Amino acid sequence: METYNNVVLEQLPKHLKRYVVAQQYERYTALDQALWRYVMRQNYSFLKDVAYYPYIPGLKKAGLSIAHIPDLQQMNDSLKLIGWGAVTVDGFIPPAAFMEFQAHRVLVIAADIRQLEHIEYTPAPDIIHESSGHAPIIGEPDYAVYLQYFGEIGTKALSSRKDFELYEAIRHLSILKEHAGTTEAELAEAENKLKTVQDNMGEPSEMALLSRLHWWTVEYGLIGSLDDPKIYGAGLLSSIGESASCMQKSVPKLPYDLNTVAYTYDITKPQPQLFVTPDFEHLMDVLNQFADTMAFRLGGKQSLEKAIDCQAVCTAVYSSGLQVSGIFKAANADQSISYIQTTGPTALAFSGEQLAGHGISYHREGFGSPVGYLTGSNKDLADFSDEELSAYGISKGKRCSLHYSSGIVVEGVVLEVVRQAGKVVLISFEDCEVYRNGRKEIYFKPEWGTYDMAVGTEIISVFAGAADKDAYESIGEEIAEPSAVLYTQNEDSKLLSLHALIGALRSGSFDTEHWTDIFDQLSAEITDNWLALIELYEIAWANHAYDLAESAQGKLKTIITIRPSLKKLIDDGLRVAKEESLNNH
Repeated sequence: METYNNVVLEQLPKHLKRYVVAQQYERYTALDQALWRYVMRQNYSFLKDVAYYPYIPGLKKAGLSIAHIPDLQQMNDSLKLIGWGAVTVDGFIPPAAFMEFQAHRVLVIAADIRQLEHIEYTPAPDIIHESSGHAPIIGEPDYAVYLQYFGEIGTKALSSRKDFELYEAIRHLSILKEHAGTTEAELAEAENKLKTVQDNMGEPSEMALLSRLHWWTVEYGLIGSLDDPKIYGAGLLSSIGESASCMQKSVPKLPYDLNTVAYTYDITKPQPQLFVTPDFEHLMDVLNQFADTMAFRLGGKQSLEKAIDCQAVCTAVYSSGLQVSGIFKAANADQSISYIQTTGPTALAFSGEQLAGHGISYHREGFGSPVGYLTGSNKDLADFSDEELSAYGISKGKRCSLHYSSGIVVEGVVLEVVRQAGKVVLISFEDCEVYRNGRKEIYFKPEWGTYDMAVGTEIISVFAGAADKDAYESIGEEIAEPSAVLYTQNEDSKLLSLHALIGALRSGSFDTEHWTDIFDQLSAEITDNWLALIELYEIAWANHAYDLAESAQGKLKTIITIRPSLKKLIDDGLRVAKEESLNNH
């Protein structure tokens, strides 16, 4: 993985590095560059008045330019100065991974760029949204702290099976929308699939609720007063359509608070309302209020039941600090937890580091252990001294019988007592039987091998994923190159060639004959030529060739008559080209 001489990227854990792909800057075509330039110039023209932060200084702090698609090396050269980094990925990545990158102060940037027909907005991640939207505001220290903290909270959020279905449905639809060869039938099928999933989500999970807070702040947030808010959300900052329409009074502006979690969102449509925070400190307050309701802070049986429902790898933390990572299943019907049980590969860890010999290859068929106090003791077994352990018969090589207040009994020969940070976290037995109610409930039999018993009176925390992800997932650093291709690779080859000629004209000395030769090849009957004509118009204006600019404008007017939906894009392009030329002279 390329780290761009940025220590922030060098310190990324292996399980995140596998999502990173090479940017391959040479893949961007002249049309891609023109598309970037158009969006960024429009953004600056409008956002300089409505964005929360100074737009141009923010771009420079992030290593971005209005003139060309960002290069990841340049971005990292700038971002590392403020303790952040940036990597490119292949479109959508799982929400949990996205959050974890954020927690490590790394911006995740989709390598692809949207199609010309989606120049105003795309539901799929692309380099315009991820870089020009998220990166410039990182220079605001309070916001950068919020973004990182949100990632830390989000990494622990429990998801549901429905969340995964929704993620896959959105991902599939977004890819289809950005693929030039998608048919109407394929699009309709994907939209129906998404609607079916959305209509049958059931009770929202922690991740679903947290994603709403993320959406209404990081993506679509406003800051200031309800009467005069400013934009800071990346989704708005990177959408030349919605950044303007959202500021209209017809879009309600509501105060941002914890009640915002009740508002769902649709990634494919303009937002029906937006939320305004008075300052970034308020965002932290609301996030902490929500975090106080999450399983990783609450623990207990209700939190464990959430983990059981999600049927994905989660971690339960004993009061001793021992972390059990695996897929949990119901083990007892008591009002409080008396026994936990996982199924399939399980790992034990302490402080996020896997215990030696207790990885998924050893606990490949699952792990089970009691929770609670020993009968007649009001002290956590984790806090027992060696003398107290001996008093209960817990000595290496000796047989003992441990009776829990829940009625669970553990009988076997002690093999090992494991301590971490001064606490007993694990006791291993051989020739061991674990049962309850006079052996009517059997949890472990001697013939099953060694019994490793976790120690602790309660489950104090439950969170998503493994405690030691690198060890649990047993993965390498890299994955294959992106499966998706740059969207514009499916565009018309002649149009790409003409944009390449325009790019050469822009970077060299102005030549009227060269300009005219390109112009003559751009038929107004082909409406996709509008951006190329805007580019020629701008070049002509900048070089005071007003007669040529008027010719380009004439063809653009013809395009508008053929395709009226392009009127705003064309009018805005002409306006900004004139403004920029006048400002430069």
